[in-house]
Amino acid sequence: MKQRIREARENESGFTLVELLIVIVVIGILAGIVVFGVATFRSDSTASACTATLKTVQQAAAAYYAKSTTGSYPTSASVLVSGGYLQTTPSNITITYSSTTLPVQASCP
Repeated sequence: MKQRIREARENESGFTLVELLIVIVVIGILAGIVVFGVATFRSDSTASACTATLKTVQQAAAAYYAKSTTGSYPTSASVLVSGGYLQTTPSNITITYSSTTLPVQASCP
């Protein structure tokens, strides 16, 4: 009986501890690469969203200027919202307004 158990254990195939550790290390390295890649995509997408919001506000300000009887640009985003040029005041960026030029300066948080 003991002879059979010994033979069965000798013929068993499986993974050694070293093989399992190598697989875990490789998975850890791949996970690290993915985490840094995602962080880069996130910062790129934030910058793109800031640029897109600024362009939207500029277009709304240009439309306001075209329809305005005073011949001036809006001095705040709330004027664009109340006039129906924007749905909401942009919250993800800070825009500098001037009554004589398009709002061109913006900063993202």
